[in-house]
Amino acid sequence: MQRLGKNLGGYFGEPINIKNVLAEIESVARQFQWGSEVFHTSGNFKWLAFTRKPEQAAFRIYISTGIHGDEPAGPLAALELLRANEWPDNVEITLLPCLNPLGFAANRRENPAGIDLNRDYLDSQSAEIRAHIEWLKRQVPFGLCLCLHEDWESHGFYVYELNPERKPSLAEAMVAAVAKVCPIDHSEIIEGREALGGIIRPNLDPRTRPLWPESFWLLQHKTQLSYTLEAPSDFSLETRVKALTAGVNAALACAMLNFSNLP
Repeated sequence: MQRLGKNLGGYFGEPINIKNVLAEIESVARQFQWGSEVFHTSGNFKWLAFTRKPEQAAFRIYISTGIHGDEPAGPLAALELLRANEWPDNVEITLLPCLNPLGFAANRRENPAGIDLNRDYLDSQSAEIRAHIEWLKRQVPFGLCLCLHEDWESHGFYVYELNPERKPSLAEAMVAAVAKVCPIDHSEIIEGREALGGIIRPNLDPRTRPLWPESFWLLQHKTQLSYTLEAPSDFSLETRVKALTAGVNAALACAMLNFSNLP
């Protein structure tokens, strides 16, 4: 499987019509009787959170994507996961399929004000992230959080693990599953951090960082286990969607075996 060679200095792959994708996501979620909540509106877009609540949930999982408007695989992966409807029976799922629809509409990473929303979770400047944080504050803590992304510079799929309590890791299971559908980035340094086998386990304290991504806020307030899944943007969009869906499904399966007593 070869890189496309399109992304030189930025993302130059396929855009998506985010309005159509979100309409389809909403239709499929309604079909499978997911609950939904609007937590922000701007222009012609609604920021939606979907929730699947079984009668008896062993633990709760949060999945978000679409925070960068030049990373189309995430919302498409959310749609594919909803269509497949293969969720574990006793897991409560909260799914936010697009945190930056205005960025997608402009085919740019940032929001219309030029703010990278995934660096805006400490002293938030954007209305979108302020609304997201206020919504998150009302939620019960999650046992596991998955944030779906793409990296236009990457040689393959990789994953960040934030696991301060050293719970059983899900990272190896995700990488093994994704390797069947997408190359893995085996670089020793990824995004300036040491990596091994497509896994980055940064030794950091979010409180020392001036710019917080979504995963930092979640780690400080709503979870003790967070993964950021990064699909390689310089491969086909179909491959990237398969990578993210395979990673999510592997995380769900592994979590079922290890974390039935999570909050």
